[in-house]
Amino acid sequence: MSALSLRELNAPVLALRLLSADHTELPAPCLSVSTVYPDRLELSFHDDLAGFEAWREALGIEPSSVTYHEHDDGLTRVLTAHADYAGAHLRLTGFGRVGTGEAA
Repeated sequence: MSALSLRELNAPVLALRLLSADHTELPAPCLSVSTVYPDRLELSFHDDLAGFEAWREALGIEPSSVTYHEHDDGLTRVLTAHADYAGAHLRLTGFGRVGTGEAA
């Protein structure tokens, strides 16, 4: 059982509400809100990296702040970016195959 109340997840839930109202044209990400990181809203993109880039641009995250690494299999690239929005910490993650723009 979680020691937190739903109220303690208000920051990421409110951020999601605002993002969904302000950016209806952007691709839908996989979403995650967790009691482990109650101030974080995670948006992940498994289809390709275009969704990640669209959100990065819309949120005004500089390309130079995006981190890149590859999974141990050497086949999957991972892009990660962070931003603060409406009192929440956003974490964007994009997955793609190394050498292509295809889904991971």
